[in-house]
Amino acid sequence: MSAPATHPHGASPAPVAPSEEGQHHPIRLYLIVWFWLFVLSACSYLVDYLQFEGYLRWGLILLFMILKAGLIVAVFMHMVWERLALVYAILLPPIAVLIFVAIMAVEADYTALTRMASFVTGG
Repeated sequence: MSAPATHPHGASPAPVAPSEEGQHHPIRLYLIVWFWLFVLSACSYLVDYLQFEGYLRWGLILLFMILKAGLIVAVFMHMVWERLALVYAILLPPIAVLIFVAIMAVEADYTALTRMASFVTGG
């Protein structure tokens, strides 16, 4: 039988306590998030029920959609408890894509406008 492993300085290593796997959050947190998801969904349906039109309608629907997505990502996907570097690694690329799409949409409108002006004037 081999001799037990010893610490380099002659002291015996401290016993390692078993660690718990995963995080446990109170059910109250999830119930509060479910409540707010229900309220935001009801507000989304209320926008249609009250027959809002135009930019107000789409702005409210997008606002409620983004708020619900943020709650789901933050709590149910545990982003609230992650390190900031991981949050940046996950959230910054889609935000950058959205910014670039917005820039391209503005450029596309400008290009379409200059082409229409050029075709009308015949030049």
